[in-house]
Amino acid sequence: MRSIEPSKLNLPKRGEFFLLMPDTTRGGRGHGVVFENVKNLRVPPRLVLRPEGGGFPPLIEKPLLVYSPKKGEPPEDLEGGMSGYWLVSARLRDVFVSFDPDAFEFVACDYRLADGSKGPSYFLCDVTRVLDAVDEDASTFRVVRDESYPEGKFYDLRGGSSLAFRKDVIGASHIFRTPYSGNLVFCDSALRIAILAAGIGGGEISRGLWFTDATDI
Repeated sequence: MRSIEPSKLNLPKRGEFFLLMPDTTRGGRGHGVVFENVKNLRVPPRLVLRPEGGGFPPLIEKPLLVYSPKKGEPPEDLEGGMSGYWLVSARLRDVFVSFDPDAFEFVACDYRLADGSKGPSYFLCDVTRVLDAVDEDASTFRVVRDESYPEGKFYDLRGGSSLAFRKDVIGASHIFRTPYSGNLVFCDSALRIAILAAGIGGGEISRGLWFTDATDI
C-alpha cells in the first residue's frame, strides 16, 4: 500500500477542532468580578499572577474575588481577564475534569457577592497541556520568525487562518495550547459537545464560551 503524506491526512476538516475563548461578543459591560487580593499573590517581577510557563505559583492565601454591580454583570460559566487565568463555574470545571483531567490546573476561589455573602463556587483555571500539534504544511496562516519567540517562531492567526492538526500528536487529548500561539486554547468537537450537553451554552446563549471553527479563524 502506498504511504500517504501526513499533511494529506491532516487537512483541515470543519467541525473537528475549535478555538475556545471567553465570549467577548455578547456586548454590555462584561463581568463585574474584581480580583481583590491579586497584588498579594503575584510573584515579582511578574505583572500577572500566571507564571510565564503556566500553572499556578505557590499561593499565600486563597484568591478573593468580589462581585461589583457597578463594574459589570455577574460572571457566566467562563470569563477571562483574571491575571492570566480563566474564571470558570463549578459545573464547567466538572465537565473539564470528567472529560480531560490531565489538561488543567484549578484553584478554588473565595467568591463574594456585593453584600459580602458567599457566592457560588468559582475556580481560576489554566489549560496547562501544550502540544506541538499544528500541521504547518496542511494549514494556512503566517509564521513569524523572530528570536524573541519560543524556539524562534510565532503563529500569527490574524487575517484569516485555517488550522490542521496532527492526530498522532493529539492522541486522546481533547484540549490544549500550542507552543507558538500564545495563550490561545484549542479543543476538539467531543469536548464541545460535552459542554453543550451539560447545559452550558447552545443556541444564541454562550454562557461565556465562544467556539470558533479552527478551519476558519
